[in-house]
Amino acid sequence: MKGVVLCFEAHQPYRIRQRIMELIALKQAVRFRDLEKIYFDEELNKQIFKRVSERCYLPASEILLDIIDRQKSDSRGFRVAFSLSGIFIEQARQYDERVLQAFKDLSGTGRVEFLAQTYYHSLVSLYSEDRPEFIEQVRKHVTTVCEEFNQTPSVFENTELIYNNSIARTVEKMGFKAIFTEGVERILGWRSPNYVYSPKGAPGLRLLLRNYRLTDDIGFRFSSTRWEQYPLTAEKYASWLAATPGDCINIFMDYETFGEHHWKETGIFDFLRALPDKVLEYQNLCFMLPSEVVERFDARDEIDVFELGGTVSWADEEKDLTAWLQNPMQIFLFERVKALEPIVKAVGDSDALELWRRFTTSDYYYYLSTKTGGAGEVHSYFNPYPNPLNAYNNTMEALLDFELRVRRMYNRKFLKKKAA
Repeated sequence: MKGVVLCFEAHQPYRIRQRIMELIALKQAVRFRDLEKIYFDEELNKQIFKRVSERCYLPASEILLDIIDRQKSDSRGFRVAFSLSGIFIEQARQYDERVLQAFKDLSGTGRVEFLAQTYYHSLVSLYSEDRPEFIEQVRKHVTTVCEEFNQTPSVFENTELIYNNSIARTVEKMGFKAIFTEGVERILGWRSPNYVYSPKGAPGLRLLLRNYRLTDDIGFRFSSTRWEQYPLTAEKYASWLAATPGDCINIFMDYETFGEHHWKETGIFDFLRALPDKVLEYQNLCFMLPSEVVERFDARDEIDVFELGGTVSWADEEKDLTAWLQNPMQIFLFERVKALEPIVKAVGDSDALELWRRFTTSDYYYYLSTKTGGAGEVHSYFNPYPNPLNAYNNTMEALLDFELRVRRMYNRKFLKKKAA
């Protein structure tokens, strides 16, 4: 029996406000807790979250609940996994509690699994080999998932499927059973992504690989009238799954695919509603959760993804780190934020630490990409700013103001200690 593993990621960043210095100038005294509303555009964040809720999160979740209820008596029946960033969960609490309740209802079915990730959907796994901040952010995320959905995640998905051997070793030490990454050819060679593997140097961990071709047929190509397979029907897609060799087919995409990236008018919800029944028409297919795959199938081989220059992700055609760390703007921002970690933690202010952690979110680096062609179009689609330079100027304005305040506090604290 071949497992069809559906995983959906939901994430929304806190978008940084433009012209923050004008707001700061209006306030006589500014504390770190006040800076959250100055740096981040609450109105824009609320507007976007509520729009995507109406287009995607609420209708798609309702469809999934109906499917689970319809197939609950079938042992092969529908199952689905979610990876929700911590700051997505925060915004659901703040802006639309119906979304949070929808995920709680899904969790209550017993056929939905929540994955762990970094709370801030961040790039901190790339900071250092021992990764103390990465571990803290993952633990914070696990705690949040436990509190909200009454589940303790056993499978991990790093931000944007960023992965190498060193990250795998850290994840193994944290006690996870498995980690997801991209099933890209340069790490697979002749092998198929549709099996369970073992990471090099982390024998107690299992590696699950996204089948990016079958995923992108829905995520990117579904509404493209220029695609030779258009229109994509549930019958056609189920037949492709049935004909695909392997133990497990991991389909992993943004939850916003349904209703936001592909609007309702494209037929995407009809496709989602029909697909599970079409899958079960094939006796060699069943739906499985990631943790079930790990329990059922043994690792077929070892995958070696070296750290220096070998790190993979699911982003762009390159499927490496260049979506976030390619041009001087991206690298300068990354290094500046990274260098602040010991200073922020030394001052011991929880509000300052929360603000700094928000700057680690991967989206801010993604907005600075200057790639052209298809990748450039995708980066532009997700960018709330007119261009990468505008995004850089706004982000750096907020970061440098924050850095100045943190360094002042650091100097006051440690100069006072020295004087004493």
